[in-house]
Amino acid sequence: MSLELPAVAPAVTAELVAALSPRLRKRLDAGVAKLADRPAVRDGDTVRITVDDEGSELELRAPGGVVATVADVRCGCLLSPDCLHRAAAASAAPVADPAGAPPPPPDAATAAPTADGVTAVPGTDLAAATPGAGASESGASGPGEATAAGRAVPRDGAGAAEESATPAQHAAVEAVFAAAAAVLDAGTDGSGAVLQAELLRAAHTARLAGLPRAATAVVSLVTALRSARAADPAFRLAELVAALSETLYVAHRVRSATGVDLAGLRGTVRQPYTPDGSLRLYGLFSEPVLTASGYAGAVTWTADADGRLYTVSDVAPGGAGRAVGAADRAVRIGDTALTHRELARAGLAVSGATVSPTGRLGAGAGVRAVRASGADWRDEPLDRLWAVPVAEQVQRVLSGGPDLLFLEVTPTGVVRGAAGDALLADCDGLPVRLTAAHDHPALPHRDNLRLLAAVHGRRLRVVARLVAAPEARAQLLATEHPTIAGSRVDLGLDRLQHADLPSPAAAAVVPASPEPPLHLLRRRVEQSSSGGRRVLAFPGNTAADVHRLHRHGLATAGDILDALLAAAAERSRDAFGRLLPADPGRFARAWLTAARYADEVDRVLCAAAWGG
Repeated sequence: MSLELPAVAPAVTAELVAALSPRLRKRLDAGVAKLADRPAVRDGDTVRITVDDEGSELELRAPGGVVATVADVRCGCLLSPDCLHRAAAASAAPVADPAGAPPPPPDAATAAPTADGVTAVPGTDLAAATPGAGASESGASGPGEATAAGRAVPRDGAGAAEESATPAQHAAVEAVFAAAAAVLDAGTDGSGAVLQAELLRAAHTARLAGLPRAATAVVSLVTALRSARAADPAFRLAELVAALSETLYVAHRVRSATGVDLAGLRGTVRQPYTPDGSLRLYGLFSEPVLTASGYAGAVTWTADADGRLYTVSDVAPGGAGRAVGAADRAVRIGDTALTHRELARAGLAVSGATVSPTGRLGAGAGVRAVRASGADWRDEPLDRLWAVPVAEQVQRVLSGGPDLLFLEVTPTGVVRGAAGDALLADCDGLPVRLTAAHDHPALPHRDNLRLLAAVHGRRLRVVARLVAAPEARAQLLATEHPTIAGSRVDLGLDRLQHADLPSPAAAAVVPASPEPPLHLLRRRVEQSSSGGRRVLAFPGNTAADVHRLHRHGLATAGDILDALLAAAAERSRDAFGRLLPADPGRFARAWLTAARYADEVDRVLCAAAWGG
């Protein structure tokens, strides 16, 4: 089926799968695979799939681009509505973003939290990142202030109140944690459509309970699982690990968090936009967006005279075609006719601007925008972005700021690694590895990186996205043109040509430096997220890894690895000596401790690698 299916709301998929008989549930994964080979056509907001040789059709109606109710999935076969086809179609379709779904009725949800937990960078405190650590007591509400549940919780003998999770939220995160733990126990091969439906049911419950961050994390996890099971070339194991870690982390922490911590863990359904008056913006670059969850488009980055960053985005359901073409669409702000590609090199004068906490410009009816002159990267005011010391930029990113780095580099060679080739560059004496931001063949990132590898000895200003890794690593997004002064290249949209570059020379291949011993822990985290608990339960000489971590001064990492392996192998027996089922919850908690610890150490090593 070459036609892209519309996104389906999590609750719809969960309800359709739950309605199947046990016999049909066992056949669901095969039904999803079979449906992929059936012909499909689109008619407006409706997609029709021929599900059998008799010509029976299944309809997916998606007004507004999302299949929002079970009634929007209809099948014309003789067994409908008790057939397998409806659940299979919903399980094969992309999962709709819960943030884009209509809000739940007032009696089913708590009031929206005020903190922007969705965009906050979790794990900045190692104690909070480790399951079992105490939650922060900071951020208590003032006297008489209502909690997200609409009531105040008095403290001992004081008029002040401090929020805690409601019973509905406790029940929701218990369901999220149990569903995610089951996936971790089974691995990607065992996490078929039935387990995915349990995750989606938990996501829907979390959204109704006022936990949008948990709901969004679950949807990201389901999307990563489907990508892995489909052998999607764009699948990245690191994305699966991140989605699983975020899901378990939020579900674990909500139960004990209070105050500001709890507000951040709840998240927000939509980012609030606040008035920001008049803005004079200068285009920096534009990048394509192509996500595994079925969204695509473009984002253009701009800066004002003080160096503050703002974005203009056009992201909607779609595939690679939309990601490639969105740069030539007009930006959706005011009456300007500028395309994203043009804005990246021009400027914008905005009045009545509204801005989200992450710097995204709103496009409300009161916003006015007209084209203005741009600026070269080496001229004011953009020049000041490159004047900030690199270590200071990295610390800003690790503290939760925009994830862009503005670097001056000189390409020196290529580093071969397990994750692919990287462009090695000198950044004021610091060796930096620059990688492609996206591997999709429709986007030119990797081809452009390959051509830049042959450009030696030319100092270039570039924009890159920081990657938290033990070495100085970043994804290359835009660069000055190597030979055309005053010109720049958006590496995800523009294609460098051999004719525009100096005579190519063979890129020097630099051997990869030895991995730090922390990879022994990271490898076990990744293995189990893909293969499930059983891959760590096999007998083997695991003590050597633990001892090696201890020898290199990583005693905590060694203890965490030891606990992870013990949790994977533990199986109790009943009074008759029979093996009892493993405890997925214990293994999930041990895995989460390992994943969050590895992430935090990577952040510390990352700051050190960049000179922080």
